Amino acid sequence: MSDSSPAVSGYAAALAELKQQVRAARFAAQRRVNTELIRLYWGIGATILQRQGDEGWGTNIIGRFATDLRAEFPEMKGFSRANLFYMRRFAGEWPAEVVVQQAVGQLPWGHITVLLDRLDDHELRDWYAGQAAASGWSRNVLEHQIRSAAHTRLQAAPTNFAEVLPAGESDLAQQITKDPYVLDFLALDGDAKERHLEQALVDRIIDTLRELGEGFAFVGRQVHFDVDGDDFFVDLLFFHVEQLRYVVIELKTGKFKPEYLGQLGFYVALVDDKLRRTQHAETVGLLLVADKNDAVVRYSLGAHQTPLGVASYDLLPPAVQAALPSEADLTAALTSGADPSSPVADDD
Repeated sequence: MSDSSPAVSGYAAALAELKQQVRAARFAAQRRVNTELIRLYWGIGATILQRQGDEGWGTNIIGRFATDLRAEFPEMKGFSRANLFYMRRFAGEWPAEVVVQQAVGQLPWGHITVLLDRLDDHELRDWYAGQAAASGWSRNVLEHQIRSAAHTRLQAAPTNFAEVLPAGESDLAQQITKDPYVLDFLALDGDAKERHLEQALVDRIIDTLRELGEGFAFVGRQVHFDVDGDDFFVDLLFFHVEQLRYVVIELKTGKFKPEYLGQLGFYVALVDDKLRRTQHAETVGLLLVADKNDAVVRYSLGAHQTPLGVASYDLLPPAVQAALPSEADLTAALTSGADPSSPVADDD
């Protein structure tokens, strides 16, 4: 019906504004509902804690509360015995006067149960709650970030963004990098070839996007460019939908070499020229390597005017890496053993 209506000056802009108002109101309402739910769950948990302390009740009372609350409010979900235990733990971990004002009070209940299950340290819980609230992490992303020890590695990768991009834009571009990236979901060993690593990232694209961070959309693998009859292929191409910029990612399974940046810079220039639109921010390149010397990386980045960054990747989670013996430990163990060529003493 509206398609056949005559054009009205300014109608499209007005409709877009109305849609934005509706979306904003819906989001605000959802936030208020979530805040009240979190406040309710904290209150239930606090009451149970206090009564158990005052009356000396055991944990069996929680099952009775769950049964009676479900009977009284059959239309409401969340009153299972397990959930009431979570509520009690929640009230014991965060005091009433700050729970709603803090980041944890802005999170969905499922996120809070993840924090309670996965972390024992209160400061770490607050750190992950803050990151999840600020970045809009889904529950799966929060689980992944905790499992891969994001608090030990969410530092920006070394880049030359500050030197080659405008101040505000460089800060934004820096925020979409981190170092290192944990690719343990690929189930590959350190000897994997670049094409196998690349294919595995595409095969597990949901996990790849989760590790890259919020806002990334996958454009393609081995994206082809024809430059006056010469063929070139970009390893992995992404688009950041919040910053409106292409991100070129190149993979190297060995240690960083300065010449790698020349190739990456060339690909960034291609994407910038062939795909970038006037409304897009400048394309940036990110080189992922198995190992790097940060001093060499800094000197190398300084020689380029194309916005580039370098980060390492790990194929094992930090906890597993920490448990593995170092190269020095292996060498010492091997050299401390008996010399195979020496004679073996007779038992008798």
